[in-house]
Amino acid sequence: MSQEPLYIQMFSLHGLVRAANMELGRNADTGGQVKYVIELCDQLSRRTDVARVDLFTRLIRDKSVSEDYAQPVEVVSGKFRIVRIQCGGRKYLRKERLWPHLEEFIDKTIKFIKRQERLPDIFHGHYADAGYVAMQLARLLGCPFVFTGHSLGMDKRRRLQQDGMSDAEMIKRFKIDLRIRVEAEILKCADLIVASTRQEVNDQYGAYKHGRLPKFKVIPPGIDIERFYPFYHDTLAEGENDEQARYAQAYLIKELDRFFAHPDRPLVLSLCRPDKRKNISGLVKAFGEDLELQAMANLAIFAGLRKDIDQMAENERDVLTRMLLLLDKYDLYGKMAIPKRHDFEYEVPALYRITAEKRGVFINPALTEPFGLTLLEAAATGLPVVATEDGGPIDIIQNCENGILVDPTDTRAIGSALKRIISDTHLWNTYSRQGLLNVREHYTWRSHAASYAAVVKKVLADTNAKPLKAAVPKDAIGRRLMALSYFLITDIDNTLLGDDNEKLAELVGLLDSHRGRIGFAVATGRTKKSAVEILDAHGIRSPDVIISSVGAEIYYGPQCQYGQGWHTHIAYRWQREKIVDLLKSFDFLVPQPDDTQREFKISYDMAPDKDRLARIHDRLLRNGCRYQLIYSHDRYLDILPYRASKGKAIRYLSYKWELPLRNFLVCGDSGNDEEMLKGPAMAVVVGNHSPELAHLQKKRGIYFATSFCAGGILEGMRHYRFLENALRE
Repeated sequence: MSQEPLYIQMFSLHGLVRAANMELGRNADTGGQVKYVIELCDQLSRRTDVARVDLFTRLIRDKSVSEDYAQPVEVVSGKFRIVRIQCGGRKYLRKERLWPHLEEFIDKTIKFIKRQERLPDIFHGHYADAGYVAMQLARLLGCPFVFTGHSLGMDKRRRLQQDGMSDAEMIKRFKIDLRIRVEAEILKCADLIVASTRQEVNDQYGAYKHGRLPKFKVIPPGIDIERFYPFYHDTLAEGENDEQARYAQAYLIKELDRFFAHPDRPLVLSLCRPDKRKNISGLVKAFGEDLELQAMANLAIFAGLRKDIDQMAENERDVLTRMLLLLDKYDLYGKMAIPKRHDFEYEVPALYRITAEKRGVFINPALTEPFGLTLLEAAATGLPVVATEDGGPIDIIQNCENGILVDPTDTRAIGSALKRIISDTHLWNTYSRQGLLNVREHYTWRSHAASYAAVVKKVLADTNAKPLKAAVPKDAIGRRLMALSYFLITDIDNTLLGDDNEKLAELVGLLDSHRGRIGFAVATGRTKKSAVEILDAHGIRSPDVIISSVGAEIYYGPQCQYGQGWHTHIAYRWQREKIVDLLKSFDFLVPQPDDTQREFKISYDMAPDKDRLARIHDRLLRNGCRYQLIYSHDRYLDILPYRASKGKAIRYLSYKWELPLRNFLVCGDSGNDEEMLKGPAMAVVVGNHSPELAHLQKKRGIYFATSFCAGGILEGMRHYRFLENALRE
């Protein structure tokens, strides 16, 4: 394995990601995972065995969010960048609405990667959508794939079912069925799963029925102990940041005091997103039902960032409305604070310290908590905690010994735990001290980054990943395509294959001997299966790319990896069943056998007649169909999506892999080759071509060979000096 420092690419797609002033709690997309990913990238970039860390997210140019999210590349440090890729337009879209646009994200990321000095050593996706992107890139480029779920669809579906949501509503709002299917595929393909707790591995990932268990590594997240320093550190060195920290503390004290009738009382602090699973209503009930607790302490709930509750998403709006109604029901005015905003850089650390100085308690009452980063932040400042007995808090309390676990549905248990810590000075001091010491032993970003780097190196050694300059792994077709500049693309029947086997052998020998410089693809009306079979029968090696079914499908490499990006691109406004139904009454159309029909190709046999073609066009256009009609050999009629054809598929390959069209040599013999021959590539029409191509003889840039089939291709290569040009670069 190469001893070069690591180049790591992380993926977190929703777009509301920036290095400074993170808007945690703004909405469902901006939870602790944002902070986790930023901190992980930052700490990894500080290591000498890491050359670069790039965090990929979506570019957003939307007046409703900060201009920061429209910056294509945000340089965080000398070795850490946030790279923003535009997909699905420019408006902000919540992550559940990004699924249709992931292939666009992949294609544009490939273009970005190709422009870099080296390929990444590892792709790491966070959440299912980014996991899918990282998985596809890893497949194409032959790199290891690491995944962190943070939360998983199976667990989310179970919780939503418990809340009474129907399967249909879950699919509509959260694309839960798609998410679960993708997560199951990820578990089959991942080289490593990084989890935060054993409970996450056993309960969340364990719910998936997968044949091959990926490797799991439990690496608890860390915290920035320089920001979350103990509450009793009251003397700071002079500096701009220290002044901002002092201002934040003064501002928060004033902000909290305006809510409380008795501001000197201990404080019960909760800090979370306004999400139902965070159980804010359960906390307010516990406080409202316990008059003794109300007499002892005040309650402060920082439930995300908000301006106008009416303008928020339904889930957040419902949670906040319920919180306000409960405040009124239990008459908690003067006892409960609900500020509308907080800054995460300076105000959140100050909140923990203020609460600790008041001898209060931090509480996480979530119904389910995958990890619980806020518990570590509280512990680092010396603030005791009460936490849900579900998920990550179990490990945290076990390691830090700084608080009490409770059943989040038992309001009496919540109240009792809070009163016990607040009223017992010795217990408060014990929890405070143990939290301070143990969080520094078990939960620092430095130790997390060290563990992560070590396990990634082990994965790289196991998979024997190679840099771009090394020999190309057989299945890493993406690496090969990135290294090539010249491509020969040819039709199969009556172009590549024909009567002259001697010329075919000469052509195949040339391609094999210059494989390092010239790519080889076929563009055919055959299905992929049929194309592979006939090429094998003639002893022709697997093409780098197969464009099959007249341009309806693309496959990559010897493993014939399906081009999902092309699939997504051509599916737009394709109405296959409607077109079939509209053409049923034309008795001159004879459907071809089922094995020739494809999702994006409808095929008929039809005798030549210009009037018939005009009638087909008229009917489809009158009914608002978008399509591409290809007629060839005076017999075959193929109807494709309007974005599909051999020529358009070649343009797509040029775009996705940044291969210059002028360096493509395309060869054909019939009408279904016409569009690709008329493009900007070097075009060759073999000598045995169909009469339907004769009208192209006057068109500039198309060479008509006199030799047949493979001999015509060789003649065209000589005409364009194709081999000499390819070897010169």
